[in-house]
Amino acid sequence: MSLGQFLSSHWARIQGELFPFLDDALGPLTPAHRSLVVILDMVQIEALVRHWSGLPGRPQAERAALARAFIAKATFNLATTRMLIDRLRADPVLRRICGWSRLGQVPHEATFSRAFSEFAKSELPQMAHEALIALTHKDRLVGHIARDATTIHGREKSGKRKEPAAAEPKIVRKRGRPRKGEEPPPKPPSRISSQAAGMSLSAMLADLPKACDVGIKRNAKGYQESWIGYKLHIDTADGDIPISCILTSASVHDSQVAIPLATLTSARVTNCYDLMDSAYDVPEIADHSRSLGHVPIIDVNPRRTPGRKQEIADEARRQRIVGHTLPEHIRYNQRSSAERVNATLKDNHGGNAIRVRGHQKVFCHLMFGILAITVQQIFRLVT
Repeated sequence: MSLGQFLSSHWARIQGELFPFLDDALGPLTPAHRSLVVILDMVQIEALVRHWSGLPGRPQAERAALARAFIAKATFNLATTRMLIDRLRADPVLRRICGWSRLGQVPHEATFSRAFSEFAKSELPQMAHEALIALTHKDRLVGHIARDATTIHGREKSGKRKEPAAAEPKIVRKRGRPRKGEEPPPKPPSRISSQAAGMSLSAMLADLPKACDVGIKRNAKGYQESWIGYKLHIDTADGDIPISCILTSASVHDSQVAIPLATLTSARVTNCYDLMDSAYDVPEIADHSRSLGHVPIIDVNPRRTPGRKQEIADEARRQRIVGHTLPEHIRYNQRSSAERVNATLKDNHGGNAIRVRGHQKVFCHLMFGILAITVQQIFRLVT
């Protein structure tokens, strides 16, 4: 069954059976409620939640209901857990959708906090997103993968000061150029070179810095801006569907995550083109894309070659005069899908409302929003 047939049959069941049943049982559903019901029905996150019954002591609160509540928090773009609890207590329909039939069953804020820590440690939303992509893109050929990163502002201090490393014997050498016949000491390989040399995916992910620190980038107007927090790297497929995500420190350059992100994406979907901006203009990244069977379309970084920027501008002007557009430029315009996913995550699904600390919890919070975006964009292919 193709993706279109699967989504059409699934959407027909939701509209014909699930929505009428919920309208009779819970009352009229608002558009926000319907959107949440579609996401929960598609994700089926309760199948991934661990629950142990019969243990000594007071039984834990239902973790499946708490997981659905955190998806509702990302779907409704609620900034804090306190706002989520207030919404659950005031909205009986939302409370029933999440799994609590009575007002007194809604847990305390501390229970939500403990459950969120468990979800972050077990990587629950990451597993749910991977299962969702495997379900919907197993037999689908993706045309373009747009690769980009976005800033994530944290509410914590930058990383701890690095402890001084153990004293190593220094190589005593005179300053200046080496003497004739004397070879300079070899430079350590860069992170990208080590990744391209054949590192495993787990080793590449473990090598990436993940602590909160300070990041600096140049904005669209050419000015440098800095922030304290993290950087979320996303691979987006046609239709603005997030395929894979990696969260790193804010100071990590985009190019250092390209190879592990491409390896992670190639294990989930089959695509033809990799679209990247000039930050990824590195020969090792292009070679790795070709080794995966993809066609890399990377914007040229003019800062590498003096006078290259003027040459690109002159060539673009000549093409406009004759009315000619290269096919690579037409395909490269599809990279705007990555920008739309970044903006949607921040504006509508909690990307700008980080109230937790630590890499695990921040990534968990963001992935609940990515889950909501993924389901919404998948169903837009049908609706």
